[in-house]
Amino acid sequence: MNQHWEDRVAAAWASFDDYPQERAHEFRALIDALVAELPDDSPLGPFEQACAWDSTGHSDRAVPLYREALARGLTGYKGRRAKIQLSSSLRNIGQPEEGVKLLTPELDAPSDELDDAVRATLALCLSSLGRDREGLSLVLGALAPHLPRYQRSMANYARALVEPEG
Repeated sequence: MNQHWEDRVAAAWASFDDYPQERAHEFRALIDALVAELPDDSPLGPFEQACAWDSTGHSDRAVPLYREALARGLTGYKGRRAKIQLSSSLRNIGQPEEGVKLLTPELDAPSDELDDAVRATLALCLSSLGRDREGLSLVLGALAPHLPRYQRSMANYARALVEPEG
């Protein structure tokens, strides 16, 4: 879609906090109106609708829309966002194992600003499966480069959480 449409979507999302929960349907209607301008087969439509349902507390309604967006070929930055958000929604509806399967390959994807979100969401999915040490390892590993000191120590501790003792 064109930049004008993207700017209007960004403006809609910037106004999200203006819609308290009792007016969440109005926000979703705003997103639906923007989506109606897209070609019927656009992956952006179900992605934006999934985000709107998810952000208004309806992970169950978001999951099929994220899947549809990815099936329609959503790739790149928004495709990665869809995988992160789908994994989080799957966890919220009691399917964290699917979230782990979806996000684990993202650990080896080309690096971008979403790397820490991948690790944080994957850590939550792992924790929901009782795999807290693996989740903590991911979170510490993601945090370590941002620390003003102790980066090497925290990275080593993160690895030690999941490496066999020897």
